[in-house]
Amino acid sequence: MSSAIVGQSIPRVDARAKVTGEALYPGDLFRPDMLQMKILFAGRPHARIRAIETSQAAAYPGVVALFTADDVPVNEYGLIVPDQPVLCGVGDRVRFIGDQVALVVAETEAAAAAARDLIRVEYEDLPAVTDPREAMRPGTPQLHADYPNNTLVHYRIRKGDVDRAFAQADVIIEGAYYTPQQEHAYLQPEAGLGYIDEAGRVTVEVAGQWTHEDQEQIAHALDLPLDKVRVRYAAIGGAFGGREDMSVQIVLALAAWKLRRPVKIVWSREESIIGHHKRHAMFFKTRWGATREGRLVAAQVEAVADAGAYACTTTKVVGNTTLMCTGPYNIPHIHVDSYAVYTNNIPAGAFRGFGGPQGLFVAEMQMSKLAEALEMDPIELRRRNLLGEGDLLSVGTPLPKGVTIAQVVDTCAQRLAEVAETPLPASFSSPPWVTGWGFSCGFKNVGFSFGAPEQCMATIELRGSSAIEEVVLYHAGAEVGQGAHTVLAQMAAEAVGVPVENVRLVVSDTATSGDSGSASASRMTFMAGNAIRGAARLALEAWRAAERPATGTYQFRPPRTTPYDPKTGKSEPNFAYGYVAQAVQVAVDTETGQIRLLQVISANDVGRAVNPQLVQGQIEGGVVQAQGWATLENFIVRDGQVETPHLSTYLIPTVLDVPEHVESLILEYADPIGPWGARGMGEMPFLPLAPALVAALHDATGVWFDDLPISAERMVETYGDGTHNRVAQATPGRVV
Repeated sequence: MSSAIVGQSIPRVDARAKVTGEALYPGDLFRPDMLQMKILFAGRPHARIRAIETSQAAAYPGVVALFTADDVPVNEYGLIVPDQPVLCGVGDRVRFIGDQVALVVAETEAAAAAARDLIRVEYEDLPAVTDPREAMRPGTPQLHADYPNNTLVHYRIRKGDVDRAFAQADVIIEGAYYTPQQEHAYLQPEAGLGYIDEAGRVTVEVAGQWTHEDQEQIAHALDLPLDKVRVRYAAIGGAFGGREDMSVQIVLALAAWKLRRPVKIVWSREESIIGHHKRHAMFFKTRWGATREGRLVAAQVEAVADAGAYACTTTKVVGNTTLMCTGPYNIPHIHVDSYAVYTNNIPAGAFRGFGGPQGLFVAEMQMSKLAEALEMDPIELRRRNLLGEGDLLSVGTPLPKGVTIAQVVDTCAQRLAEVAETPLPASFSSPPWVTGWGFSCGFKNVGFSFGAPEQCMATIELRGSSAIEEVVLYHAGAEVGQGAHTVLAQMAAEAVGVPVENVRLVVSDTATSGDSGSASASRMTFMAGNAIRGAARLALEAWRAAERPATGTYQFRPPRTTPYDPKTGKSEPNFAYGYVAQAVQVAVDTETGQIRLLQVISANDVGRAVNPQLVQGQIEGGVVQAQGWATLENFIVRDGQVETPHLSTYLIPTVLDVPEHVESLILEYADPIGPWGARGMGEMPFLPLAPALVAALHDATGVWFDDLPISAERMVETYGDGTHNRVAQATPGRVV
């Protein structure tokens, strides 16, 4: 069958509804007799609750109910480790400022807010542990009983003999790096509506990334059977990993279940900033060695990640960092120790790239510094060491078939050579502006890693008499702004062989669809496409057998992955990857420190671009989001308290900050097991931007910046004097 629909840039299926305002986001939802909820947050990084006094709040006019920990049947949740209480009660510890202590439900939002402020909580403050490196030391207060030295996880990779390899290296570069927290800053703060549906199910309509996982965690906390809980997603105003963990889901379900009335909540931006997880801050020490000919011989990395108060997805995020911190390179001798450590900071969790950006920043910084020490072209150094088909990763197993990092690097490098000859814009071509280019490359897993169960279900129903008149696709996948539902419709139309206009979507509802897994890990197109193809095949078989309507349900399971061996790290970590390379041109105003991104060339092997315009949007969005992390977004936390709780103090890129030009090079080397060859790509464009940008800044100014973000103020302070690393354990690169 020719691909008449897959490969087309058709308009988004949700475009008209979102442009006209017809699409309802969680904050827009309404039901008759609806109540309003407010949450009392702890506001303290570490304390024990001695008493909670609610009588004044309960007596406030309009208050219908108050709920505390005593009202939660099973007071725990967590995506991977159930270490977080739904509500912190008397005798419990609060472990970060966003821990939830009590709920107020009232007839109006104003009444709920006023009553919440009347709740009196007696706290016994405890020492706050806010530096993960300090938290690991013996004698530090323990935040969770089952994790000595506050260490949630420690991964090891032991490949070859690094000591012997370093003794034979001609050049050794040592470095210390820091990558910061990052706020997701999605447009739509957390909100939702809980109610009892027509089938008697506790129903929550929210914005999330995995309906069935939300359903399971709600059912667990309320001690209800799964079939008594329903989760539906309204329109979602961005996610980026920030909606993988619970925010309002369980408390909405609790209130609706107890009161048998609809209950709504909308967080303020300040509540959102303290209430959901952030990108992991990480500290690195590393040492890489190479020969004079530019062959890597050894890499040693130590990583310490700030997990914050609860686990969230930390174990998997740090697993990715462990794999990515040695880059897409064939290095014979590798020694990695990575730690995730509990602190009293806001929990850390999933954020676009899922541990990859932190690890890749270290790997690519080391490669750029090695190139400088060897007086070698940085792209050529990378070419000499790139992983190829059959080469072993740091974990001792080869990449899955379809390794294209060399082709991606070559394509990006070729375009860079062409663009580099273009004259600079006049406004940046003379002092005080200086300019430079930087290059970086990387790879990113598609799908869940390290043995996490992975599958995706789809159901297709064919309706009509003699000809197929309508295709109904039932799928739980979340549309978080990336265009997933448009791509699902395209793939269903292609698989059945009908125009896309004949496809109707029934999506994001646990009552109508099987489990699709999450909209994360660059997996949805890959996993859903394979499930849709299978469901279409079964439905067409039923159609040919004269069933009307004809239905097919299919569960796709990819090749298995395996966890790290606890001693050596050996594993089969992933079943598929995407590959990316970027070249970045910067201009720096040496008087004001202003950094402008003039050009970004981003080459991405997506396997098959199901909708090329959506792919381009992902590339441009990923570049800008990474630019914010690298140069602008400074999430400040002191003693467990957030000092940037507003978007007026935590700055994100605006239209005036984005690059002058982003060139999206969409490469299509088919993945052997991807649907129509497609690979996942939503996270890839984020990964290489920061190290490429830093290399470009070095090219322009001669200064290496080993920690992020690089603000204009830092640029002014450091340009010319070299005192650019605020990580206490920093050591400069050295040549042996």
